[in-house]
Amino acid sequence: HALINHIAFLSLGLCLSGCRSLTQLAELPEMHQMLRQTCRDYADRELTPIAAKLDKEHSFPAKQIQELGAMGVLAMEVPDGLGGAGMDYLAYSLAVEEISRGCASTGVVVSVNNSLYIGPILKFGTEEQKKQWITPFTTGEKVGCFALSEPGNGSDAGAASTIARQEGDEWVLNGTKAWITNSWDASATVVFATTDKSLKHKGISAFLIPMPYPGLSLGKKEDKLGIRASSTANIILEDCRIPLGNMLGPRGAGFKIAMQTLDSGRIGIAAQALGIAQAALDCAADYAHKRTAFGAPIGKMQAIQFKLADMALAIESARLLTWKAAILRDAKKPFTKEAAMAKLAASEAATYCSHQSIQILGGMGYVTDMPAERHYRDARITEIYEGTSEIQRLVIANQILKEYQP
Repeated sequence: HALINHIAFLSLGLCLSGCRSLTQLAELPEMHQMLRQTCRDYADRELTPIAAKLDKEHSFPAKQIQELGAMGVLAMEVPDGLGGAGMDYLAYSLAVEEISRGCASTGVVVSVNNSLYIGPILKFGTEEQKKQWITPFTTGEKVGCFALSEPGNGSDAGAASTIARQEGDEWVLNGTKAWITNSWDASATVVFATTDKSLKHKGISAFLIPMPYPGLSLGKKEDKLGIRASSTANIILEDCRIPLGNMLGPRGAGFKIAMQTLDSGRIGIAAQALGIAQAALDCAADYAHKRTAFGAPIGKMQAIQFKLADMALAIESARLLTWKAAILRDAKKPFTKEAAMAKLAASEAATYCSHQSIQILGGMGYVTDMPAERHYRDARITEIYEGTSEIQRLVIANQILKEYQP
């Protein structure tokens, strides 16, 4: 973890405490700027040139994930003693954005390993569990996944039909988990299953299962619209027997673990969406300089200028929301509303900017010779996974109503 561990060490004196003002947010601490530039340089050099090939061939970027692991990017918040980079969540969001600007599929692999797999274990796991289930997943040699959604319930996470029953010194799990990112490439998963149906969402518990494992199988790889270099499939549990010690957190705490994990994970998806949106703007602005029409670059046309201005506005607004959510989390302040706002704003910015990028490129935006169409396909999922835009609006509204409650 040479460079990033060095950056983490130097940045101890620049730790963010409390919530920065918007003015302070506008300029990152020097060490965060160094990290951002390091990830940007890596993305430009190693990811952007191969992103289209990875997408076309549905190829998992194993080499790049290992390189990012060696940089510390697969375990940004994990303490050095467990093999991580020991940095904060703002640093994590910066890294995910820059990586996603180069390749959105690689960005989501990094995001899932950091926030959805390692995140809950780091917060709720025992010391023994952290050593067993986190340390081997910090180098990029292994990645994890997060199994919450099911074929019959996506947004309604409290309606888990996967069952875990205790038999002697084992848990026996049965059920199917759906839309699991990293599934075919993962070496372990956090699974949520009902241990007491009578308690509804309070009867859900979390479990750690290695992969592959007896009783656990994978469905077909989904043929997706976007982020095609990351694998997505069902995880099928059929009398899957695991030790009692593989429960994560207390019995019945699964729903709480899942919701807190998703709060943090939404910051990572906001960062991924920002990377896609920025890549779309980069593509459009570059093309506006090079393409001529009516005797001048199309960037001279007011119609194109307005599109570029609106794209930049959407990106910068969402970026500040994302940084604010990350800083609140680092300061151990409530951030549920801000994370939902960041995820909503950034995902909608990604969809909007990638749409406008194709419009600026015209016919060239519609073919795979240019990356605009890939950004358009990659952007769409950011409004769906880790909570749809509709769910984000419900979360935001509920938090606002609590604030104004007499």
